[in-house]
Amino acid sequence: RSFARTMLLFLGLLFWGAAAALAFSGVFVILMYKNYRCFLQDSFLPLPGWLAIVAAFVLLPTGILAISISVKNSRYRQGVLMYLLLLLLCLETSSALLAKIYSTRMSSELKSTMGHLFSHYSGPYFENPGSRAVDKIQRKLQCCGVQKYTDWLSPSTVSWHLPTEKACTPENCCKEKYSHCRDDKCHLEHLFQEGCLRKLEDQMHFVMLCLFWCCIVLGVLELLAGFSNGILMKHQPFQDFRIL
Repeated sequence: RSFARTMLLFLGLLFWGAAAALAFSGVFVILMYKNYRCFLQDSFLPLPGWLAIVAAFVLLPTGILAISISVKNSRYRQGVLMYLLLLLLCLETSSALLAKIYSTRMSSELKSTMGHLFSHYSGPYFENPGSRAVDKIQRKLQCCGVQKYTDWLSPSTVSWHLPTEKACTPENCCKEKYSHCRDDKCHLEHLFQEGCLRKLEDQMHFVMLCLFWCCIVLGVLELLAGFSNGILMKHQPFQDFRIL
């Protein structure tokens, strides 16, 4: 019993820190979708992030209950704690599964959408949402083209060039200290040479992987909390089953 009390106290404190980590992971997933929604066709992508945020808020009272039970037994608090742990396991399992599914589906979706938007790029001076999205991703991720900078040299992506045809890439492909490199084809070291597809894929996979493992680790901790709470409940059994 003393071990179970100590374990509940430790896990209760750990739940508060874990709630912050889970909330941050969920927020990053939502912000990632918001920033790059033009390249993502699946409108349910933020769902695992929202589930993680809900779980993070439920973790706060769960931690308080675990600490209070470790100090003083209460049949009603023990019952409520079990229900909250079950709810958390459902939320986190759903979030982890969705994150894993979207992570595997993302590559093909990004490749087709990004290829379409880059091939229909109309230049930095047109109020076109697709073109603005291309400019934004190249500037934000410091990348150039879909696979690499040579994508801008293909016939399907040069229609936006000026009549002089001196420019080989948009200005946002230039590194910050070479902001006017677009008129010079020779100095490739002035350009971001890595493609945007790989960089965005890596970011999305990293965020989804963080969310997935946060949920898995928290699920294990919650099972330990349920086991410790069960030990205490065994030594102080319910007189009736009305609480259930």
